[in-house]
This record gives sequence, structure tokens and C-alpha cells, in this order.
Amino acid sequence: MSEDLFGLSESPLSPRDRGSKAGKTAKSKEPKHYHGHRERLRQRFDEAGAEALQSYELLEMLLFSCIKQGDTKPLAKALIERFGSFAKVLAAPRERLMEVQGCGEKTARFIKELQAAAVLFAKDQVDPQTPLSSWSAVMNYIHAAMAHSQTEEFRILFLDKKNQLIADEIQQRGTVDHAPVYPREVIKRALEHGASALILVHNHPSGDPTPSRADIEMTARINDALKPLNIVLHDHIIIAQHGHASFRGLNLL
Repeated sequence: MSEDLFGLSESPLSPRDRGSKAGKTAKSKEPKHYHGHRERLRQRFDEAGAEALQSYELLEMLLFSCIKQGDTKPLAKALIERFGSFAKVLAAPRERLMEVQGCGEKTARFIKELQAAAVLFAKDQVDPQTPLSSWSAVMNYIHAAMAHSQTEEFRILFLDKKNQLIADEIQQRGTVDHAPVYPREVIKRALEHGASALILVHNHPSGDPTPSRADIEMTARINDALKPLNIVLHDHIIIAQHGHASFRGLNLL
């Protein structure tokens, strides 16, 4: 072990010398390029809005809330480089976020809180009284909720006779390319909610929203089971990162 660790190799310093050396050390540790950076970034946001910031800069600024000191730019850039985009960072599993150097448990939790807030914001744009007449808001919501998930999720929107939204539920979560769906469970929940119509939604983590043969067959089985109960299947939407597919639009319903 080095003697320098205990200060044995240096001559004693006077109080004045110690104060001077401490001041120089503190000054040397302060990154010159970083001085005032947080305030400059906030000022740009205040004056020009989020459009004036690159995605890593917005993430960097948001991280100020959970990382009170230090430069958050390297972490923001590393996260976006690892996952590919701002949205994918928010959607990344907590365990994978923590694989990035500098992203601890507290920061990973904060990022998942940001995702929850973003999804809730999108959901609140949907008018529960007129979901089908505000279809763009519905699509924005389910895209925010599901498009960037790394595993398949199967969601059901339950509607009443006036096409008003009764409930929105995730029925199943699966793997990267499969989410088991059981028609009897769909029927059971529709009856429990007293639904008159359904919209099925699931995501394709692969990025391609094209319905698979399994998707088509599963949708047909659910539709056949709903008909005797006079429950209408309005659509089945497949969400992907850069688009979506509608079974109704593809004449598959």
C-alpha cells in the first residue's frame, strides 16, 4: 500500500498551505465545459421548447430530477445509443437499463416512471365517451403503451352499445414473438364487463405489423365465439414501432 495514501511521504503543511491546496484540488475537479450547462439547457427549453433540443438533450435534462449533481449527458447518450431512441429507452426493461454504466436502480425506476407518465398522458387524450370518433387519439395511446415493448402484449378495449369505452385491459403478456390468447378468456371478460363490442390490440416487437397466420386464425376463432353472443368485434389492431395494421382495413374481418 502506498505511503501517499496516509500522507507520510509529504512534509507537513501549514493551515494556509492546506487551504490553498484544497482550493486548487476542488477547482481542478470542476469540469470547465460543464460549468452552467444545466442552466443553459433549461434556458433553451424555456425559450424555444422541446423542439430546440435533441432527444438525448431532453433525456439529459429529465435526468436532472434524479441525478442532482454531475454531467448527465454521457448517460443520456449511452442510453439512446444502447436502445436506439428516446421512446425505446423509456420502454426498456428496468434490468436492461441498469446494464448501462451510470444507470443505477434509482435512475432506472425514474425512467420507468417517465414511461408511465407518457402512457397516461396519451390515454387521457382518448375521450371515453366517443372512442371510435377519436380514433387518432386511440391509436396514439395504444402506440405509446405498446409499440416499444420488447415482448408481445395482447390488449382488449371493451365498448358498450354506444361504442363508449367501458374498460381497457391487458389480457396476456408473452415472449418476444408470442403472447398466448385464449378465446374463452376473452369471452369471459366481455361478459363480465357487459360489453357489446371489442377492439383487440397486440404488438409485434419485431417491428413488422403484418398479421401472421396465427394472428389471423386466432382472430377468426374469437370472432366466431363472439357472434352467438351478439358481441361485435370491431377490429384487431397490430401495433409496431413504425406503423400498425388493421384487420378491418385489410378485409380480414
